[in-house]
Amino acid sequence: MSEKYTPQTIETKWHTAWEDQGLYKTVEDPTKPKWYALTMLPYPSGDLHTGHWYAFTPSDAAARFKRMNGYNVFFPIGFDAFGLPAENAAIKRNIHPKIWTYANIERMRDQLRRMGAMWSWDHEAISCDPDYYKWTQWFFLRFYERGLAYREFSPVDFCPTCNTTLAREQVWGDDRHCERCGTPVIKKSLNQWKFRITQYADELIDGLDKIDWPERVKTMQTNWIGRSEGAEVTFHTEQGDPLTIFTTRPDTLWGATFMVLAPEHPLVDKITTDAQRAQVEAYQEETSRMDEIQRGAVDKEKTGVFTGGYAINPVNDERIPIWIADYVMMNYGTGAIMAVPGHDERDFSFAQKFGLEIRRVIGGPNGETEPLEEAYVSKSEGVLINSGPFDGTPVSLGAKTVTKWLEEQNKGKLAVNYRLRDWLISRQRMWGAPIPIIFCEKCGTVPVPYEELPVLLPDDAEFKPTGESPLKYHAGFRFVTCPTCGGPAERETDTMDTFMCSSWYQYAYISPNWKTGEPIHRDDMPWDEKTGNYWLPVDQYTGGIEHATMHLLYTRFFTKALRDLEIIDFDEPMKRLFNQGMVLGPDGEKMSKSRGNVVNPDEYVDKYGADTVRGYLMFLGPWDMGGPWNPSAIEGISRFLQRVWNVMVDEPDSHQMMAIPTSDELRTLERRLHQTIIKVTEDLTNFRFNTAIAALMELNNSLYKFKDSAVVGTDAWRETLETVLKLMAPIFPHISEELWHHLGHTASVHLQSWPQGDAEKAREDEVEVVVQINGKIRERLMVTPGTASNALEQQALALETVQKWLEGKTIRRVIVVPDKLVNVVIG
Repeated sequence: MSEKYTPQTIETKWHTAWEDQGLYKTVEDPTKPKWYALTMLPYPSGDLHTGHWYAFTPSDAAARFKRMNGYNVFFPIGFDAFGLPAENAAIKRNIHPKIWTYANIERMRDQLRRMGAMWSWDHEAISCDPDYYKWTQWFFLRFYERGLAYREFSPVDFCPTCNTTLAREQVWGDDRHCERCGTPVIKKSLNQWKFRITQYADELIDGLDKIDWPERVKTMQTNWIGRSEGAEVTFHTEQGDPLTIFTTRPDTLWGATFMVLAPEHPLVDKITTDAQRAQVEAYQEETSRMDEIQRGAVDKEKTGVFTGGYAINPVNDERIPIWIADYVMMNYGTGAIMAVPGHDERDFSFAQKFGLEIRRVIGGPNGETEPLEEAYVSKSEGVLINSGPFDGTPVSLGAKTVTKWLEEQNKGKLAVNYRLRDWLISRQRMWGAPIPIIFCEKCGTVPVPYEELPVLLPDDAEFKPTGESPLKYHAGFRFVTCPTCGGPAERETDTMDTFMCSSWYQYAYISPNWKTGEPIHRDDMPWDEKTGNYWLPVDQYTGGIEHATMHLLYTRFFTKALRDLEIIDFDEPMKRLFNQGMVLGPDGEKMSKSRGNVVNPDEYVDKYGADTVRGYLMFLGPWDMGGPWNPSAIEGISRFLQRVWNVMVDEPDSHQMMAIPTSDELRTLERRLHQTIIKVTEDLTNFRFNTAIAALMELNNSLYKFKDSAVVGTDAWRETLETVLKLMAPIFPHISEELWHHLGHTASVHLQSWPQGDAEKAREDEVEVVVQINGKIRERLMVTPGTASNALEQQALALETVQKWLEGKTIRRVIVVPDKLVNVVIG
């Protein structure tokens, strides 16, 4: 065996061997507990970047650790293969996105194999495969039947020059211009398909208590759903049109001094006077180019325009002006608000800027009633004032009391509002799963029959430089026969949001290519039911927190909808979730081509081997925090693996073979080994890979010190070496396998059971106890662990050094912390 560690040769060798042995082939084993480990699938962009390695290799180490602990582990991989980058590549290279996508997948498969991960390649799923997206379409039809899918006019980002809608990624800059032509982007309403995720809003919040997910993700989803309780109150315009508002502060209705509508509110045109119309229309145009984040920013300067119209406040019949402002949006509440500047910070700023009345209707906790210099927003302190019949009502009871009165007067009602909007799934793109709907002048909206799925994407689509979907211009795709009446009809040319595909990919892995070449039916199962019952749901999910309010929310909704369709019998898709951090560039900034700080992992794998890159990324810091790439620090992991290699392959000399180790040497070896087993086990259980590697390094340093001792060559030494390799195997799979076989084994190290640490064997024979006088260290004491407090006190007081400090002094108190310290307080 080579005395030098050569990872390039070793790793290629074991990749082939593991594949030939079927080491990671998926098997349903009812004798073992199952563990479905899942990491977020990659987009086939063409190359795996450092972020992929940082997400995937620790996930693999965790999956391997579970397997060695007796679990039957399922760790699949696939590709989220639809999406905009493929269309951009098609336009740029004048090729079909299918060609670009599958070429990238082939390259990335090779890169994924280089990681040495225990991927279940026999369950690979690719979302752009027709055998995958026929089931995506099947889900759409089932949702449509149940009323969860519907079509309505919705605003989208639109480029008037390219004459096409734009995805979020195609809108660039603070001025929101088209990435292709630079034209300012506008909002335009089109017929769009949506899913009724809002039907599950309460359950999506309540279900967070049932899953072991990071609190940060739970908070983000809760805030995104944005459940708030209050009242709906109906104002009327002077023309008599109702203006319903939602408010969480019905107790402040008497303080409403103006109303604000979203610029796109349907009543704006009707209430705007001729004198104000030019200003209103200019403001509407300006707002149409802003996104929701820009419009809703708390620190954004307040802007708005008076419409010239007025509304009537139903609680006091006051006539109040109606304004429009960008911070009010149609997709939250009703698109109209009553403005109470005295008791809302945003309304206060707006009223100050435009010289509108600020009326106080809540007195302070000490009876203050003077004009306000800032909004008074307390919901617990003070009483209602200037509020008609409710003057003197404690503000803590105000909302409930006023809401009850509104209901009695038929002027309002108790209501719950959500920030969450229904999921818009329509995309005016070609490279996505076609929506299986046909439009017939005679029959209306007609679902494609299940037996005719999949609705295939054409291979001869021609992409326009403008980016418009080729499906609109592909006669063979667009023009069809109505399946109901047989007359002429047209297909829906929109495709589905790619989040639709990734909302169910964990189920697709169960039986990829299910019912290939067969017609499918409404009552079919979309995967093998027996296999699904064994593996589902996912036990451990890993991925980035940036998906908290999109993918992670959508897949939870999807699972609850499947439950209601009686396809599954559980409520949540993933029992546990862990969010890894981000690998930054060497400059501490996020990696990007524009910064020139992108690290190509392939270069480092070529130089150091996959095990070193895996180990370095896991040693970078806590996995949930990430950190900057340090080109010099990776050398430390490389040296560590070389030192492990040296310890394992060096043979004892003849002197060592003849010598007999002392009991102290054997005891020290045993203790350090079991301390490491316990430490690494605890760390891997909790995804603390960096400290697990540190413990392995410390143990290897200890083994180096034994290299010239009589311990080498003993049964205890061999047991230690074998245990070290088992502890290393999840993180460093290749070198562990090579050295395991060097020790004479024929079965894989990855099939071995995880070592069990013995607390008694790990116990220190002696511990150091610090002896202090008035808090300052004066002596140290070596004692047996667990020595009683009174015995520790006696031993400390008997020390010669301590006796000198006690001369002529009075002992006022002795503080003992077992196994840690004795502090003698003297005076």
